[in-house]
Amino acid sequence: MTTEIAADQPARRAPLYALYISNVVSAVGDVLMFMAVPWFVLQTTGSVVQTGLAAFFGTAAVAASALLGAPVVDRLGFRRASVVSDLASAICVGLIPLLYETVGLPFWALLVLVFLAGLLTTPGATARAAMVPDLADLAHVRMERATAASDGATRLSRFIGAPLAGLLIVFIGSGNLLWIDAASFAFSALVIGRLVPAIASVAPPAPQTDAGSDTTASRRFLAGLREGFAFIRSDPVLLWPILVVLVTNLLDAGNSEVMLPVFFKQTYNSAVLFGAVVAATGGGAFLGTVIFGAIGHRLPRQLTLGLCFTLGGAFRFFVTVGFASRPFVLVALCAVCGLFIGAINPIFDTVAYERVPAGLRARVFGVLTAGAMLGSPLGGLIAGAIVPGIGIMASLLLFGAIYTVATVSLLVNPSLRGMNKPRAMPATDAA
Repeated sequence: MTTEIAADQPARRAPLYALYISNVVSAVGDVLMFMAVPWFVLQTTGSVVQTGLAAFFGTAAVAASALLGAPVVDRLGFRRASVVSDLASAICVGLIPLLYETVGLPFWALLVLVFLAGLLTTPGATARAAMVPDLADLAHVRMERATAASDGATRLSRFIGAPLAGLLIVFIGSGNLLWIDAASFAFSALVIGRLVPAIASVAPPAPQTDAGSDTTASRRFLAGLREGFAFIRSDPVLLWPILVVLVTNLLDAGNSEVMLPVFFKQTYNSAVLFGAVVAATGGGAFLGTVIFGAIGHRLPRQLTLGLCFTLGGAFRFFVTVGFASRPFVLVALCAVCGLFIGAINPIFDTVAYERVPAGLRARVFGVLTAGAMLGSPLGGLIAGAIVPGIGIMASLLLFGAIYTVATVSLLVNPSLRGMNKPRAMPATDAA
């Protein structure tokens, strides 16, 4: 059951803005951890393979949590799930510097904590994504604009967090950086808990059968997952892009969590320049979401998605190789790539919000997130394995070529022509 917003009610935009603030702060913390952990591993071990292992544990947790956490989000409700997830993440992330500065932090313990951090973070992100349609209705905001702003808020975090992380690594160290990450999760929990109304926290009730039975609870859990899988499998407009994103996220994970840290460590030995490239990409992506929010409802979705994904995603690998000796040009071109990237997630999200019934939202979005992240754990492992063998430049070119093939498929797949037509909802889902 979801809450319907009457069109004649006055717009309330403060809760939607609170969601954007929460996303920015939480995502800034994610960027800090994204940069601190691989740099910390490279500094303390000098091992590309161990850097890949750390990336594997972090992304594997995110994929598993996205899949298994969706029924938990359903049961807790969107707002409560977001708050609980953020508070648990703050505790887990805070343990990394706490243990490092007191009793010591062996590599296996770091892997455990990185895994737990990813496991606990994702249900909150899923819950906040599920809030967007209700809060957009409450604010009387067009869906394309709401999804662009929501993604833009997250993109902005890279523009803020990446250079901040690069500077803080220099001045306070990668370990101390994680204290700020923990605080960001706590602040996000406070914002959602205090400023987002109950309208965004209503999740569909579970079927009432044999309450209290562990077996029944397991059946409900599996049934929820099956519903999410079945819905996506029946809709090629959702299924094919997720398969493409599964591949591109694998490549992105290998690039961002292994290849780029290794590239900037070997070429410039500079966390600041690493942060500048991440920030430029994020800043460009933020500007791209602003542009899409203004004109996105007028653009053909399949063509826009395919072109932006190819020019913004695949082109980054070739830019890094082609302009490795010209860092200022590299930063500028990464910003241009980010500009194209900005349209990708708003298109995905708008299509999904239009096609997924409210009663299935948490389950379907959980499966979508899990599907998108399923390849990411392998990305770090693959990159960690091939870079020592063929070198960083050849690895970047190989990943870029595969990325191009995957994204160009979005332009030529005829089943994606249905992107501009919302899927007809069953009558029972309207309640």
